Amino acid sequence: MEETLIFIDEGFLSKLSKYFGEGKYIKIDYIKFANSLVKKQNLSCKHIFYYTAPPFQQTIPTKEERKRKEGYDKFIAKLSKNINITIREGRVQRLKFNNDFKYKQKGVDTLMTIDLSHIREDSPNIKKLIIVTSDTDFCPIIKDLEKRNIEVILYTYFDRKRNSPFSISNELLNCCSKYVQLIKQDFEDSILEK
Repeated sequence: MEETLIFIDEGFLSKLSKYFGEGKYIKIDYIKFANSLVKKQNLSCKHIFYYTAPPFQQTIPTKEERKRKEGYDKFIAKLSKNINITIREGRVQRLKFNNDFKYKQKGVDTLMTIDLSHIREDSPNIKKLIIVTSDTDFCPIIKDLEKRNIEVILYTYFDRKRNSPFSISNELLNCCSKYVQLIKQDFEDSILEK
């Protein structure tokens, strides 16, 4: 069976998990999830790249921030024990708008783009990649990969509603070799066992 690499944008996947969980995150086994998506394409998973960012911490963290970071660190430590996964971490920026805070991952897309740009050198036998995201920022690297005869399969989710958290650019859908809509069952089939 032909091998592939899978690249997971955790920020997107987390948002979708909460949506499918109707306000509660569906806790999944990311290894199982990735292998399930790869298998649906009749490929075998050579390696998983997982892109995330630790939760925001003030200079003097609040009790809630410390608790969130401890949970994150425990999760990352467990996930990183698997040699078939590479974890790349950006950072979280906190922005204030009208007495309300918004949090945004920074550097995560750049890390994924860097890894994607090294595929030909790092994994010369790979002819197909799977990317799990909804971000149009990846279009230039996807187009570049296609020029180098590497097929890109996109797993995403969209709903065709203007200003929806799941609206998506046609540019992203069109620049990939193929796209597949993620469904709730993809998450339910990969529930994390305690």
